[in-house]
Amino acid sequence: MAASCIFCKIIKGEIPSMKVFESDRTFAFLDINPLSYGHALVIPKFHGAKLADIPDDSLQELLPVAKKIALASGAENYNILQNNGKLAHQVVDHVHGLLSLVTQSGDVNTDLHEVHMIPKPNEQEGLGINWPQQSVSKDKLTKLLEELKAKM
Repeated sequence: MAASCIFCKIIKGEIPSMKVFESDRTFAFLDINPLSYGHALVIPKFHGAKLADIPDDSLQELLPVAKKIALASGAENYNILQNNGKLAHQVVDHVHGLLSLVTQSGDVNTDLHEVHMIPKPNEQEGLGINWPQQSVSKDKLTKLLEELKAKM
């Protein structure tokens, strides 16, 4: 683990979190500035800035854990997202997958048949993301945490 990494500090308990899941290799917690209700981060405990920096055995649980959280939340539409590098919108230099739940009807495919690898060579090319964070009370996050844990 990296001493200055915020996610490593969360894993070690130096920074409090709304922990949804933990195993020997994986840690999942609710985002304190969610894009939508139920937004969670799933991270490997092995520190690495990008996906290619993480050993395969440390990646094995990421999607299964994201799936468990999605099922526990009851969301019908959601995105699974994993960014690599600043131009690709990665903010924290520790690999993490984001489970962002979309609870309203939309044109989103709910079946996860593929994982997209979309190069982001510059600001103009590749996937563009709008990230409208929301403020949420600790009480509301605590209630959600209890609901998710009860269903997992």
